Amino acid sequence: MSDDLRSVFKPGTEVEISSNDNGFRGAWYAGTVKKYNSRNKQLIQVEYKTLMADRSGTKPLLETLNVVQLRPLPPREKRDRDFKFSDEVDAYYNDGWWEGVITGVLPGNRYSVFFRATREQLEFSGSELRVHREWFYGNWVPPLEQEAEASISIELNVCDSNKFIKGATVEVCSDEDGFYGAWFTATVLEQLSNGSFKIEYKSLRNDDDTAFLTEIVDTNHIRPCPPKETANHFRLFEEVDALYNDGWWVGVVSKVLSRQKYEVFFRGTNEELVFKQSDLRQHIEWINGKWVSSSSVCNLMHRSNCYFCFLVLWLKSWKETRTGFIAIETACIGLLLLSYASVLLLLFEFVVSPAYKSEL
Repeated sequence: MSDDLRSVFKPGTEVEISSNDNGFRGAWYAGTVKKYNSRNKQLIQVEYKTLMADRSGTKPLLETLNVVQLRPLPPREKRDRDFKFSDEVDAYYNDGWWEGVITGVLPGNRYSVFFRATREQLEFSGSELRVHREWFYGNWVPPLEQEAEASISIELNVCDSNKFIKGATVEVCSDEDGFYGAWFTATVLEQLSNGSFKIEYKSLRNDDDTAFLTEIVDTNHIRPCPPKETANHFRLFEEVDALYNDGWWVGVVSKVLSRQKYEVFFRGTNEELVFKQSDLRQHIEWINGKWVSSSSVCNLMHRSNCYFCFLVLWLKSWKETRTGFIAIETACIGLLLLSYASVLLLLFEFVVSPAYKSEL
């Protein structure tokens, strides 16, 4: 269990931290993972964002804690939420998020919150509250709300800038070092006159953690959110997107484990991490306004290569005569080349053909 958590909470990962100390139980504080303990796999050093080690408030507090005291940053909350009596909430108080329950709905979007741990009742504005959720076996309980997204079809026409209207939920990629190959969920704030878009990330924060990060992106770095499809399982060597560090990172299934878990290899970083099936999705590409499954192009090549290698090894094991072996091997190579030709036809259908048709 601790090894799986360590693979998620790598150095530099932003997390929330709980405490077992008296007076702090039930509170979560924002922080960053600094490093692992080389002698004890269950211990991780963290740096708090709001708690300081000195009275001047210039040196962030460092602590070494058990990995089970960490969890990912909770998802972005729905704006202008109305809470009801008896709702369980987290209230931002004394530099942390404290678990409580709504005991009174007041005028002006204000609420009375009762804290069971301290037996206190305090008043908060709606902006200082969030839904109370628990991180349980890799899932948020209660589950996240389904936010409104732009309508997406598997067979969209060629995409133009009008698809990304203000308020649409999209995915954005970056060419910066350390982020290449990852897609992050964002909201379109406005379309600029030069065809670019101003977006606000849903999970990435600015440097001082006062707001969600906003950026200007061009049409090559924005796409609709992929259609949600539930996969029963993933196969060995299948290309997937893995939810990691607030984004979707493309990788390859390198090992199928038990209990619906998979090892995923990331070519860009040469890392191999373990993920639950719920944190994976099929990798698809947005090409010329269409969602193209990587399996439609790559699986044919993969199967052809596998069949070819299998036939060659099988023939070698039977120690066929050199003449017979060369003849059959030549036939196999012919089949392989035929498969590659089919792949080229697929690429023509999805990439070249739409561009050609648009000129007619």
